[in-house]
Amino acid sequence: MKIKNARFVTSIAQAERYRDISAAEPMKEICVVGRSNVGKSSFINMLARNGKLAKTSSTPGRTRLINLFSFNDGEFTLVDLPGYGYAAASKSEKNKWGGLIEGYLQSTQSLLRALALVDCRHEPSVLDRQMIEYFYYYNIPFSVIATKADKLSRNQLTAAIQKIATCFGMGKDNIIAVSAVSGKGRDEVLELIDGILNTNGQTFGEE
Repeated sequence: MKIKNARFVTSIAQAERYRDISAAEPMKEICVVGRSNVGKSSFINMLARNGKLAKTSSTPGRTRLINLFSFNDGEFTLVDLPGYGYAAASKSEKNKWGGLIEGYLQSTQSLLRALALVDCRHEPSVLDRQMIEYFYYYNIPFSVIATKADKLSRNQLTAAIQKIATCFGMGKDNIIAVSAVSGKGRDEVLELIDGILNTNGQTFGEE
């Protein structure tokens, strides 16, 4: 798949607003989810090859809304969900972000795949594991993306991928290691998305 263009569409503060937007204009959606500071914005910018598309910050917990990005004139919409697990956030903020994530996942009728981002430098957190368990429980198709691969040596990365695979109960070949710095993994992710878009199947929300 070749990315010809990408643009920011809108930010959504309430799941109800997402439902209104998706009802008015159905989209082919791929969502991006992960803990705070896992590199979601950098990952989106890498796919688009536009360092300014999604706002990045060294401060965790900055993504507090659902952000929609249109790729290739609407060929698919990337849905950036709020980061979870930011320890410094208040309980009410954490509940709000969690409500947005679950509100989206329970509302969408257009989700083709969730991309679950994990930092390859660390073992998956309890919240990471809960997110994957959520996908399994609700039969939501997902793929795991291991970010910040440039921070590890080849041997370290191989060992890290195996740990993630074991933790999530999946094959290591089903995990794509990426680096927003070097661009590693970009082609593999775009190939994955291309295959998803060209598969004649239903979204998980359809019967």
